[in-house]
Amino acid sequence: MKKRLVFFCLFSVLALSSFAQSKFVIQNKKQSDKIDFKLIHNLMVVPVQVNGVALSFILDTGVSKPIIFNFLNGADTLKVKNTETLFLRGLGDGEPVEALKSSNNIFKIGEAININQHLYAIFGLDINFAPRLGIPIHGIIGLDLFKDFIVEINYRAKYIRLHEPNVYKYKTCKKCERFNLEFYNDKPYINAHVNIQNKKIPVKLLIDSGGSDSLWLFEDDAIGIQSGNAFFRDFLGHGLSGSVYGKRTKVDTFYLKNFKLKHANVAYPDATSIAFAKRVKERNGSIAGNILKRFNVIVDYKNSLLTLKKNANFKDEFRYNNSGIELAHSGVRFVKEYDNTTFKPNENRGLSKASDGVNVVLDRTYRMALKPAYAIVELRENSPAKKAGLQKGDVILTINGKTTHQLKLQQIMHMFYGNIGKLIKLKVERGNTVLSFNFRLEKPY
Repeated sequence: MKKRLVFFCLFSVLALSSFAQSKFVIQNKKQSDKIDFKLIHNLMVVPVQVNGVALSFILDTGVSKPIIFNFLNGADTLKVKNTETLFLRGLGDGEPVEALKSSNNIFKIGEAININQHLYAIFGLDINFAPRLGIPIHGIIGLDLFKDFIVEINYRAKYIRLHEPNVYKYKTCKKCERFNLEFYNDKPYINAHVNIQNKKIPVKLLIDSGGSDSLWLFEDDAIGIQSGNAFFRDFLGHGLSGSVYGKRTKVDTFYLKNFKLKHANVAYPDATSIAFAKRVKERNGSIAGNILKRFNVIVDYKNSLLTLKKNANFKDEFRYNNSGIELAHSGVRFVKEYDNTTFKPNENRGLSKASDGVNVVLDRTYRMALKPAYAIVELRENSPAKKAGLQKGDVILTINGKTTHQLKLQQIMHMFYGNIGKLIKLKVERGNTVLSFNFRLEKPY
């Protein structure tokens, strides 16, 4: 109990004082810089150099200090110094995780550099988002970038543009909506409205670009935030303190001033997983990547402003995973790759010349190559995949006739978000046995 109280006090002090610490500066005459990002499962992944080492970080408005994952044996490579041990608490119902707090690190993002950056390095190989996203993820960064710049986010073209606040000028935008930001523990909140069971309810939401969902709402009968009876239980994601589960359904309408999003996905996380998040009493939930990506965004912490403009993603349908399967990278496996080289008729390389002039291949050569393996890590109860007999740990070899090692993780997952009734054919490896399964996608509730 004493350890936990010490941690909570440390966290409050760090959060409240972080604006006054280190600073990013753009090292060019324009005082602005454009940085491309990858959009993976509604998350922005940006290139970051830490002490000269090239890494990939999630750009997350919901985090106060940079966090580096899987830090075992990483101190020498990253030259991390000036460390002290403490414990961090995040979403999930598990225990706080051990971390090293380090100062005087050099962070470089594009042409923006900070030579006195604090970071938290987390121990534990299970704190790892890379298997679920399909690309290496080394950490998360948020406040320390946003507090120093006005940040334009172009979700459609997949780039951010950093501007020194003293040189940035707002343009007239009749199709934009501008919001005042409120800050609690240095994290940005926005006021919006949600229509649930024909009742329009005002909500205060954390802006969480590090979340891949659409909306998270905290159930509160007193103001009418309720999941109702039409929902399904599901895995919602990983937090620093463990996995998060809850209920999923849709809201009638989500309002951001004059912008209306019909039938938006919403998740209601279990109360045990969000006890720490609910310490901000005014908070009703979060707005995350699957809504934010429908806008081009200007984030201005200095003036406490957020500007939204609809982009081409705005009318995309809100879909759910209709299979019940969550996949992740699960190491590699050996795969035969055949050499299909075509030979001329006069070449004698294991070919037989038939009387009609057709070449017959007598001996195809192949090599063994290491390819990524994709395993089932979550399987929703009562889902079509579960009812078909699939199990956690099954390694998917083919999907609808396509070998999975030739596909990216997100390409496979995209198939599970297809139309109701679509046939899915899987061949999986379970232990030393290869099994086949067929099922059709079903509405999850």
